[in-house]
Amino acid sequence: MWQCVTPRAVGIARWPEVPRGVDYKTGVCRALGWPADDQADLARAWQRILASVGSYRDLEPALLGRVEELIDWVTG
Repeated sequence: MWQCVTPRAVGIARWPEVPRGVDYKTGVCRALGWPADDQADLARAWQRILASVGSYRDLEPALLGRVEELIDWVTG
């Protein structure tokens, strides 16, 4: 879900690529220079990412389309 937030909203050029076998959240945090020593660090990273979202424009359009499809399917 982290990559559903646009890099621009978070203030980065692009989301870092995390090598296979490395925990994604830990890898992203380390690549961005954020603490990633324990679950509390990862939770703070998610809070930081989430706080960067101010509107739907801060989310990737592909996610929004899938969410709309899900809503249509569930309510149809």
